[in-house]
Amino acid sequence: MIKNRAEETFKNHLACLSQGKISDWSNLFAKNGVLEVPYAPKGFPKKVEGRTALYDYMKNFPEQFKVTYKNLNFHPTANPNLAIVEFDCEGVALSTKNAFIQKYISIVTTNDAGEIIKYVDYWNPIVIMESLGMM
Repeated sequence: MIKNRAEETFKNHLACLSQGKISDWSNLFAKNGVLEVPYAPKGFPKKVEGRTALYDYMKNFPEQFKVTYKNLNFHPTANPNLAIVEFDCEGVALSTKNAFIQKYISIVTTNDAGEIIKYVDYWNPIVIMESLGMM
């Protein structure tokens, strides 16, 4: 039995992104799963809902960034379907060769099957804009 489904799903999420497996990544979400990005910069969606929309939102990620994730710090919860995690991302924006170094806080809720039903992702939009040469 998995002690915390959400933590395991979250680890799979990071593996899919770092390996550029966006189809596998989108399939970690429930059919109507939601990704919320409260600090998304102007012109970027703050909410993406459904596997197809999630895939479309992230499909170009492997062509834009090469990243690794580290320093995962899961905060204990009583709910096996809830993960609260702080972590670091290091990589490069492929179009500019600029460093991409980001700190994240994520809150992930899964269903009993381990599919993500809600993912709230907190990150600094200035970092991504600088790495892409937008600032």
